[in-house]
Amino acid sequence: MTRLLVVLAFALVAVDVFSIVDVALTDRSRVRALPKALWIIVILLLPVIGVVLWFMLGKARSSSSGRPRTVAPDDDPDFLRNMRAKEEQDERIRRLEQELADLDDDDKTN
Repeated sequence: MTRLLVVLAFALVAVDVFSIVDVALTDRSRVRALPKALWIIVILLLPVIGVVLWFMLGKARSSSSGRPRTVAPDDDPDFLRNMRAKEEQDERIRRLEQELADLDDDDKTN
């Protein structure tokens, strides 16, 4: 029984430290409801409840910094457009090389 209590106490301290570090490292624009300093105090005063409140209410799920979301290449219209343009350019180069080869063959036969 004592070992279980020690393990639970250690887990509680580890979760508290993790959440305090998370509060400290989270960008200010993603913190909701309270300032960062108050979130740290809430986590210290109410260890389990404070951690749950921080992750449920205090931290925004995604940043609202206006950065574009990462898109897979096959879903990115710009990437697909560039691929088509590159394929068309490669095809034009192949045709020109073939025409030059045909002209060289004609010059050799004359």
